Formats: sequence, structure tokens, C-alpha cells
Amino acid sequence: MNFSKQLIYWYLQNDRDLPWRKTKNPYFIWLSEIMLQQTRVNQGLSYYVTFTKEFPTVFDLANASESKVLKLWQGLGYYSRARNLHFSAKFIANELNGVFPTNYNEIKNLKGVGDYTASAISSICFDEAQAVVDGNVYRVLGRYFGISTPINSSKGIKEFKELAQTLIDASQPGTYNQAIMDFGALHCKPQNPLCDSCSFNTSCVALKEKTIKDLPVKEKKIKVKKRFFNYLVFISEDTKTLFSERKGKGIWQGLFQFPLIETESSSSLEEIETTSEFGDLVALPIEVSLFNEKEIIHKLSHQHLYTKFWIVKADTLTENAIAWNMIEKYPTPILIANFLKNFNPLNGYF
Repeated sequence: MNFSKQLIYWYLQNDRDLPWRKTKNPYFIWLSEIMLQQTRVNQGLSYYVTFTKEFPTVFDLANASESKVLKLWQGLGYYSRARNLHFSAKFIANELNGVFPTNYNEIKNLKGVGDYTASAISSICFDEAQAVVDGNVYRVLGRYFGISTPINSSKGIKEFKELAQTLIDASQPGTYNQAIMDFGALHCKPQNPLCDSCSFNTSCVALKEKTIKDLPVKEKKIKVKKRFFNYLVFISEDTKTLFSERKGKGIWQGLFQFPLIETESSSSLEEIETTSEFGDLVALPIEVSLFNEKEIIHKLSHQHLYTKFWIVKADTLTENAIAWNMIEKYPTPILIANFLKNFNPLNGYF
């Protein structure tokens, strides 16, 4: 039995019962694939259910506000995925009359869609023989064939794609692609793969050469940058606060936050009070206290945020202030959402 047939045989006995497996509607498959980029299935599942209920068609998603889309996406991270999803939904609805592209090249032209996602959608929905290559596929192929080329190098990306394309079962490409992804997620796992019960254990190069833990190979990661965030959580006597949209092209674009002072290192209250940003914000007699004595470390892919929340009590705030109970209507980074679970002046914090 060749590689693809053996893989599909395993899949037909072990496939996961997932809602997007019950449809070939490209809109739903697209939603699931975008959500599952850099996200585990068990985390993305509830978001998929919420999105498909809230936006049952591409027109519903296209007509939604970006703020609503980001709010429903809150907690999934990598928010550019949501913005690109929304942008492409509007393109499909307005420029393509709601008809989803039907082949790999056209799908790949959608904003936020790369080779993997276009391959998945075109193979599952339109039976196009385009092989997917994601983290699971890199791991399965890297181990089975004993490939040591770094998967995050140009040479590795090309090599693995070409190999994957030679292996795909052209008669059932969607099933094959889902099979290899599930096999990597459930069986050929990053840690503690199930080699003893693996149907490939007599032909796997990595198992034979005892290099399971070494493959696939990744080039050294980019150095992680440290950033120091100080959020000023203003509270007026009438329980209003300052909360605004984060601008620019950096992290969390379009999400909402408290006034932020970023410093070069961990800072004391005295140091915060001497910054020009603090002076611009605070003009009235106030009382400031630190909410979290220990900095909250929020880890992103290439940066770690060392965060303090400063509670700033003021008599009154500017006309831009909003009522505290309005905050929940806005999309926020999970860092702030977690803070809001532990702090609420309406529950008698003071």
C-alpha cells in the first residue's frame, strides 16, 4: 500500500468529527482554515460556531462592522487574520456577487490567503489536486522521509511543497489533505508521537535513525523583543473611563485599549509621572495606584509585553470619556480582557 492510500486508510478510521467536515461550502471551509491558522482546533472550534451563526453567509460577514468582527474574534490572536477575512468577504460580496472563487489561483488572490489555505479550499471544495503544507505536514513528511532541510528556509519551503505535490492522491485530494493534517495533529505529534502503533513505523526514516525529536528542522528563531507597557486605567467619580482605538500598523490595530505609556524598561510611578504622555493626560488632582505588583508578561510571536495597570482616580474626565459598562461592547486584546475580568469599579472595587 503506497503512502497516500495508507494515510487515507488511517484517516477513514480516525477522522475527527468537526463541523466544517460536514460541508463543501467554500465560505465555511475558508472560515475554518483562516481561524485554524496558528490556532489549535479545540480553541478555534467555538469561534467557528459563533461566526457561522452570526454570519451564515459571506454577505452577512461583509455587511458587519470591523469592530463587531474583531469583537467576535477576541481571544484568537493574530488579528490581521480577522481584518483580512473581513476585507475579502466584502470583495467577494461586492465584486464577485457573493460567488466564492473556484480554483487555487483565484482563491490565493484573496487577501490573507496563502498557498496552504488556497490548497486546502481548492482541494476540499473543488477537488483540485493542490497539496497542503502546514506544520503538521512538515512534521509528518520531515520524519517519514528523514528530511533535514529547515522548514522555514526558502529551500525547505520549496522542497516540502514539491514532495507533498508528488504524494497527493489526485482522485481524492481533499480527503488526502485532511488525512495528512489529522495524522500530524493526532498521531505524529510534536511531542510523544505514537510510533509504536503507527502504520508507517516499518518505513519511517526518523524512527529507524532515532531522529524523531530532531525533525523537522527549524532555523534559529528571530530574537524576541521585550516591550514595557503601562496602561492608565482612569476612573472618574461617575465611573467613566478613557478607552480608544489602537491606531497604526503594529499589533492590535483596530482593537481598543486604555491610554498607554510605553517605556524602555520597567518603570516606577515616579518615572511614569515624569513622562510627557502622563502630563498630557493628567491635569486634575488625581490618585494613582498600581493594580498588579508583579508585571503581567504577555507573549506574542516575536515580542514579550511586560505590563502594568495603573488605576488613576480622577474627579472628572474629558468629554471623550465613556461609561465603564460600555467597555464590553468594544473589541480588546486578550491582555486587557483578562484584566477586565479581575477589575470592575461597578462591583465595588473602591
